[in-house]
Amino acid sequence: MTFFIDTSKKDSSEEISFLLKKCILHHKKAWNELVFLCIGSDRITGDCLGPYIGNSLTPYAGGQIHVYGTLNHPVHALNLTKVIAHIQNRHPSALVIAIDACLGQKKHLGYVTIGNGSLHPGAGVRKELPPVGDIYITGIVNIGGMLEQFTLQTTRLSTVISLGDTIAQGIVRLIPSEGIIQTL
Repeated sequence: MTFFIDTSKKDSSEEISFLLKKCILHHKKAWNELVFLCIGSDRITGDCLGPYIGNSLTPYAGGQIHVYGTLNHPVHALNLTKVIAHIQNRHPSALVIAIDACLGQKKHLGYVTIGNGSLHPGAGVRKELPPVGDIYITGIVNIGGMLEQFTLQTTRLSTVISLGDTIAQGIVRLIPSEGIIQTL
């Protein structure tokens, strides 16, 4: 099941936190670490949502929480396979939450989707990349349908920042000072 959250609503970060926790609690995989895999490129405005969120989550990394994909060290089409292998090797018992930007319908512009299952990065621009993650979070940064690469390049930065801040706030609400693992 996919949940849609309208980030223009006042309580959207609380809703993201609630739904993400619901997905985590209902996930059947036995895990002892959380990996946030934040996918995207800092060179394309519409695609920098993942790395932007990765930057926001980095202060909370450590112990049982790990972040891959930041503005300085993005995870994108050219290194995704290598990073996935690294995560599988270094964190074999981790629950992986994949985060990426996506294109969608006009009525869903500015929405966030959350659900159990893998994310298919690059699908909006017809790239064939491996599916990733146990849980996915996407931010709908622009309208899909035609000239997807151009659409991502001309996406408003304000849309990306607003979505990124709301998603990061929702995730951070799950991470109390003693760590997320003890509370879930």
